[in-house]
Amino acid sequence: MRLFGIPNCNTVKKARDWLTGHGITYEFHDFKKNGVSQALLESWLTQFPWEKLVNRAGMTWRKLSDAEKSAVIDANTALNLMLEKPSVIKRPVLVKDGKILCLGFTEAPYKELL
Repeated sequence: MRLFGIPNCNTVKKARDWLTGHGITYEFHDFKKNGVSQALLESWLTQFPWEKLVNRAGMTWRKLSDAEKSAVIDANTALNLMLEKPSVIKRPVLVKDGKILCLGFTEAPYKELL
């Protein structure tokens, strides 16, 4: 199982603490240090719509210019933005065997899935 995110993100910290506290082994993938591949994002876009994968409530999105925001209109333009600025991806992303188990973190779905 892999958890994708950014280590200083509070939501990612909560997910990591929850997984560790419940004795669940996972590998952490830091978007900022390790990046994210086009193939991985394309796979995720087959599982979730781009509107769910792009975190439009986060600081990275809010710092974009209006022109940059309005240019994101479909999966392809969202893919390009996520490749350029991985911190715009909704996080954490919990993945097992290539399948997204959970996008974001709230305790109830983690309890149910794990």
